[in-house]
Amino acid sequence: MSADLLDVLTETEDDQFVYHHFRGKTFKFDRNKVRERQNAKKVIGGFQTPELNVLPLKYAQAYQIYKQMKSNHWEPDVIDMTKDIALWTSDKLNAKERWIIEMGVGYFSAAEGIVADSVLHVIQEYLTAPELKLAALRWITEETIHTDSLIHIIGSLNIDQDMVTARFMEVPSIRAKNDFIIKYMPQLKRGLDMEILENKQKFAKALFGVSQILEGTQFYALFAMILSLHRQNKMTGVGQMFQYTLRDESQHIALGRYFFTELVKENPEVWTPDFQLELIEFMKEGVRLEKEFIHDCMPEDGIGMRREDFLDYVDFNADRRLASVDLPTLSNIKTNPFQWLDEVILLRKEKNFFETRVVEYQTSGSLKNSSENDLI
Repeated sequence: MSADLLDVLTETEDDQFVYHHFRGKTFKFDRNKVRERQNAKKVIGGFQTPELNVLPLKYAQAYQIYKQMKSNHWEPDVIDMTKDIALWTSDKLNAKERWIIEMGVGYFSAAEGIVADSVLHVIQEYLTAPELKLAALRWITEETIHTDSLIHIIGSLNIDQDMVTARFMEVPSIRAKNDFIIKYMPQLKRGLDMEILENKQKFAKALFGVSQILEGTQFYALFAMILSLHRQNKMTGVGQMFQYTLRDESQHIALGRYFFTELVKENPEVWTPDFQLELIEFMKEGVRLEKEFIHDCMPEDGIGMRREDFLDYVDFNADRRLASVDLPTLSNIKTNPFQWLDEVILLRKEKNFFETRVVEYQTSGSLKNSSENDLI
């Protein structure tokens, strides 16, 4: 046997350096340089390199959420819409139920794009740690899947695309909700100096607005309306897509909250009493607009539930988003009026309510190491 084949890699080390010896060469590795690189990572204003290299990993929780998001991957085109089409073209859906589906498609067709654009051109652009950027890119990917699901619904049910567009362009409560979030983004898109306190607060507010107000509060009542139809074995294909979308949104809320809390931890000067009050008022306005929207979606009680329950649900969600970032709550609603919806987020079957079983798009262990409270 030749001497070359007997060559082995040997290693020696001291407190700072690791030496690898191989085939007559010695390679010296400095642990301190690695630690310095890791410590230089920040949510914003941190060390950046041309490559999207997550190592050395600093924000492990963001990477864990990213892996969960990948594990939950789904594709709308495989959802069977046969029963939905038969029901939609029959006389078995009443006008209230049709209106809710049409408002849902109309609102989300714009709102999902608002989230994607905000994450792509604002949030992802300012994040500097690669593992945070990686998770944000997955967030954007999921928004495109949600857009695909709406196109699948519109095409399957042969809904007039002009009327879908008209809803997000012309229904005042939808326009008001969309404008409410969009107005905070243009200045951030132009590029701001994140060394300036005011700009850090603008970015933190955008993070809070997209993840905790828009996705975390303003999406949920309409999810509850559509999924309440699903519970009645109506529009089960649409319901499946909204189940998967809702679970995705719960991960976005958790990820956005993590970005936000880590940013505040690294930049404590951001967390002034005035800024906290500004966020509370921001949420308060979001709640007001969402309640106006609910009145348009559900002008009277229907689909087996009371409109008052949906209004309470907005307050309940707003409070848990505020409490999750250590801000005071706004209402006295202490009990979730739709506890079953939290079960949907985790994709647990209460009972087999539907003739159509839910396909659980989830690889093994995707919820491992995650807190249920983080997901709802």
